[in-house]
Amino acid sequence: MRVCIVGCGAVGSLFAANLAQLDEVEVWAYDLAQAHVDAINAQGLRLSGEGEVVGRLSATSVADELPPCEFGIVATKAMHTAAAIEATAHAFADGSVCSVQNGLGNEEALAEHVSRVIRGTTFPAGRILEPGHVQWDVRGETTIGPFEPSPAPEEAIERLADACTRAGMPTAAVRDARGPQWRKVIFNAATNPVGALTGLTHGRVCEDQALRALVSGLVDEGKAVAAAEGIELDADPEELIDHAARPEVAYDHKASMLQDVEARRATEIDYLNGGIVRFGDELGVPTPLNRAIWALVKGLERSW
Repeated sequence: MRVCIVGCGAVGSLFAANLAQLDEVEVWAYDLAQAHVDAINAQGLRLSGEGEVVGRLSATSVADELPPCEFGIVATKAMHTAAAIEATAHAFADGSVCSVQNGLGNEEALAEHVSRVIRGTTFPAGRILEPGHVQWDVRGETTIGPFEPSPAPEEAIERLADACTRAGMPTAAVRDARGPQWRKVIFNAATNPVGALTGLTHGRVCEDQALRALVSGLVDEGKAVAAAEGIELDADPEELIDHAARPEVAYDHKASMLQDVEARRATEIDYLNGGIVRFGDELGVPTPLNRAIWALVKGLERSW
């Protein structure tokens, strides 16, 4: 099995390094950070923290160098999905491509360039410490299933889930992956921007009563939009928020949006709160809190 990780940042690196532990899996990584690519090729891809792993794989920043791959796992930021899959689609002409990204709209972007798409949601998290070295902050499960308009075969989805699970990234193959996806979208939209705007870790946001009430208000709007869309969440996002706030889980974890703000990079706010607002507008569901958070983060980005 040959797998290409498209976007080998923190989350992509977790999949790449772990999958490279399997003898029958050949792992490639496509990433535009040349220093990261060079370090991976020279010394391997190292994970530390929740797992001590060194993965030996082939990395490149030149899409034309990618060989035909049975699977692609796209882990770029949502705003880079279209450009990344446009560059790499030739490698998946006979393969299936799975998104493990944040936000809404990634699968639709993939389906414009490849014919077999897998809808995915993942909870492991980390951060790049230096080129070729990623801190694994949070363990978690991944759920994958068919993207209904352009589905990958059920057998392919099950094979990918099995490989990821055996590699140390527990992954479940399901028939309808929309519930897990929306649960995480609501979780992220309710917590990540609050952390990004305040500079607080997940746990510190949740222990502040006023901020925790805001988080719940954002969750309620997201749940109302999902219900109007006919999506049954696989679990309550509130339970996930409280679980993640525990000291042994993600109390001190800086959400990816806070990491982006600290580095003055563009955030995924358009695909999180912005996505909930757009669906709400289409369905006639009010989302004033999500709209306000969206505007605040966009304003913060413009301040740079």
